[in-house]
Amino acid sequence: MSQPPPPVVSTFGTRVRMAVFWRSGTQIVSQIVAWGVTIFVMRMLDPRDYGLFTMTQVVTTVLNFLNGYGFANALIRTESFDTRRIRQTFGMLILLNGSLAVVQLLAAPLAAAYFHKSAIDQSTLTAMLRWQALIYLPVPFIAVPSAILARGLDFKKQAITNLLSALSGAVTAFVCVSLGYGVWTLVAAPIVTLSTRALGLTIAARLLVWPSFNLKGAGDIVRYGTAMLAAQFFWIIQSQADVTIGGRVLEPHALGLYGEALFITQIFTGKFLPPLNEVAFPSYAELAKSGASVGPAFITAAKLVMALTLPLYFGLSVTAGPLVATVLGHKWLEMIPLVSLLALAMPFWTLQLMFQPATNALGLPKIYVYSHAIGAAILVTCFLIGIHWGVSGLAIGWLVATPLLLIVTARMSLPAMRTSAGALVIALWPSLLAATAMAASVHYASKLMTGWADHNQLITLVALGATVYIGLLYVFARQALGELVMLVTKRRLPGGI
Repeated sequence: MSQPPPPVVSTFGTRVRMAVFWRSGTQIVSQIVAWGVTIFVMRMLDPRDYGLFTMTQVVTTVLNFLNGYGFANALIRTESFDTRRIRQTFGMLILLNGSLAVVQLLAAPLAAAYFHKSAIDQSTLTAMLRWQALIYLPVPFIAVPSAILARGLDFKKQAITNLLSALSGAVTAFVCVSLGYGVWTLVAAPIVTLSTRALGLTIAARLLVWPSFNLKGAGDIVRYGTAMLAAQFFWIIQSQADVTIGGRVLEPHALGLYGEALFITQIFTGKFLPPLNEVAFPSYAELAKSGASVGPAFITAAKLVMALTLPLYFGLSVTAGPLVATVLGHKWLEMIPLVSLLALAMPFWTLQLMFQPATNALGLPKIYVYSHAIGAAILVTCFLIGIHWGVSGLAIGWLVATPLLLIVTARMSLPAMRTSAGALVIALWPSLLAATAMAASVHYASKLMTGWADHNQLITLVALGATVYIGLLYVFARQALGELVMLVTKRRLPGGI
């Protein structure tokens, strides 16, 4: 008679499903609200406003890599967890983020001058950057409580707080743009969102401790956090190289088109994947501590996430025209070819981002560092070459670089997880074939809709794509479809699949 599984294994699946439910479920609700407000704001503002905002994001994102989230994440996987460790981590984050705020205040004029824009633009950029220095101050009150709650896979309190903070940011954006504050709407909303989130998480985690600036005995946290800082440094190079290179060449209008095209195509990787990775990291860490293999869990996660990602992005690529015209309006039509190109790069980007929590949970942050260093070199090279063809060249740079980066990351990560590229390909193959066939059918159907209203095209093409994709999975990969239905609805297909 077989022995019952250890408690950590027997209850693991249920706890992870509940964590995913709360973290992703509320994320969906908050994003529906945020998208509604974002679309309203984009219709009210001009591409030029988003171009200026995109320039400031280079600075804030570069400095944000030093915000110390890696030190807080070390609390999740450390064996030693007590009030002293929490106070030390809290103190490190306060020092780091207070320093970042001061640096941005002082460096704002130099950063604005880098882009060589008009005197009026430089003055606006300087003022925006100085106000945006406030975004660092809530970080210690977000990172430490989040780590404390995540350690126990308690994502319900986080989820509720994140939902309330997202709503507060959405209301702020709606009010500001309605009152005619223009580009300052894009500055105010994130500050309100982060401040509200910090207050809510501090209360939820009961983080009622004084920070400690004595780091004696915190060597493991410092080492892990430092490795994360190194990885984040290369991540910043990856994620900001396009705007840093393009910002000196492109006008704010063109840069705004590119920045918002990237925002639209990174909605899944930027809004939905991070919450899933937040759940995945402590989940993989618990598996590793129990002696169970991380590889099968990663393959399963990749299979389910890519079953949603592939049709989403392939469909976005072939419906970019009616989507942009219907949702954003005709002043954004120049964005359409950029969305089509970038959407094809995002499945590669999504999959390679999923490796990070698995290797970090295994105590191998060096893989994260090495893959990001190589990725930085690949992306910078592609963008430097692509900028010669303007804004379209940057989009093509993404399409060339992301498959290469995925190959590099997979070759380093899969052996460490004790699984193989073959197992990953077998898991993804049904969704890839079905999504490709779906995109082809939607593309050819769109050719027959010349003269149709944009919204009618969009509705028809989305319905056709969903029908084709689900139908192909049902006929040729019913097990994969059953797992996907189970993930979304917690119900099985007819027939027990």
